[in-house]
Amino acid sequence: MNATLFRSVVYIAALCGLYLSTAMLIPAMVDLYYGSDDWSVFTVSAALVGGLSLTAAMATRGPPPAFTKRMGFLLVNVLWAVFSVVGAIPLYFSNLDLTFAQALFESISGITTTGSTVIAGLDTMSRGILMWRGLLAWLGGIGIVALGLFVLPFLRVGGVSFFKMESSDIGDKPFARIATFTRAFMAVYVAITFACIVAYDVAGMSHFDAIVHAFSTVATAGFGNHDNSFAYFDSLTILWISTFFMTLCSLPFSILIVLVVKGRLDALRDPQILVFLGYIVAFALAAGLYNHLRNGIALPVALTHSFFNFSSILSTTGFASEDYTLWGPFAVAAAFFATFMGGCSGSTAGGIKAYRFVILFNIIVSGLKRLIYPNAVYSVRYGNQIVDADTQRGVFLFFSAYIFIWAIGSMAMALAGYEFATATSSVITALSNVGPGIGPLIGPVGNFAMMHDPELLILSLAMLLGRLEVLTMLVLLVPIFWKS
Repeated sequence: MNATLFRSVVYIAALCGLYLSTAMLIPAMVDLYYGSDDWSVFTVSAALVGGLSLTAAMATRGPPPAFTKRMGFLLVNVLWAVFSVVGAIPLYFSNLDLTFAQALFESISGITTTGSTVIAGLDTMSRGILMWRGLLAWLGGIGIVALGLFVLPFLRVGGVSFFKMESSDIGDKPFARIATFTRAFMAVYVAITFACIVAYDVAGMSHFDAIVHAFSTVATAGFGNHDNSFAYFDSLTILWISTFFMTLCSLPFSILIVLVVKGRLDALRDPQILVFLGYIVAFALAAGLYNHLRNGIALPVALTHSFFNFSSILSTTGFASEDYTLWGPFAVAAAFFATFMGGCSGSTAGGIKAYRFVILFNIIVSGLKRLIYPNAVYSVRYGNQIVDADTQRGVFLFFSAYIFIWAIGSMAMALAGYEFATATSSVITALSNVGPGIGPLIGPVGNFAMMHDPELLILSLAMLLGRLEVLTMLVLLVPIFWKS
């Protein structure tokens, strides 16, 4: 492989390391304000990471090569690896007494907006650590949306942004220049975050809780400041606010940008939006009515908790307002299968994503028609667009790889001694970037603190695989990728 390509990838990763080291000063200032000794950990970590990043940037500075698919695949993997390790450094050196595997797991969980945690005692933890977790998630959300909007469609992996950005539904292109689109995305992301902070604050959260939970909500990450997650607040109003913002940020940001900036209501005709909202309503209504009829919970309360928790699962956020595994067997089964599904392409949500279900359904319908009329020609469509053969193959390849990795990971966790529910749900919640699984250990009121380092490393890899749309990492295993 070209040495210039490696140099450019390292240079870009070093610049990103500089940005992340600067971000460490924010939790340092928070700890200083609240009188916690961990401010020195963040300051030293910032100096260490900043110094190494600056040295690497100066050593690899030079004219960049043309951006190719090979460079894109390598750059995405290196950036997420660098973010994960850098994010873990202050956690490892803090007074949390974490092993490096635990610190790495926590960092990857934040960067990939998964929301699983190995940390207990959040209610009494230093504010700097809580802020750092929220910042990792919020910055990870920015990177994830940028990945889905700009990089993955170019690589022909895991994105259908080209359907929205170049389809007749919303015009040839929403903006003449990609820089304009990027600025619009950042403005919308920050505006939604600010609106969420204000809404939480008005609804009764403390200022600090409102900021950190807004970071995590907009990034659909699930990191909170309390061991009881949203059950701590005991407010139906806060649950509905969170439900709204979790759902909003699971929609394609390309659509939100066109809607906000250009007022194009027809952009909401994207089929995956209707599918995603449809299965949120279906799951939430079914589980809410089930909880009401089976357990005698008042219907408004049951529906509030049901919409919140299933919006949290389907948006792959991972917050919980109560232990929904106690609602009954149907709720447990629904939560397990909802973990696979995910939000929309080009959003902060993870999972299989709604657009793939749309394409897969249309492939099946087209295939069934061909059984009746073998000589007829039936096109597979996504809205008004015809889905080309490469995209169809990509959808099947993703599904196959996704299920294969889940099965292999589940068997590895079972081999480590975990029972079926924990083994299978821990891998799928990591792969889908959801957060909580099912079962007493890692359910909505549990965490991953009791797992050993080898299992945490398996789940860390699963989180990265899921966030990078699986194929983006697996392509590095193909020998031809490394040949010049």
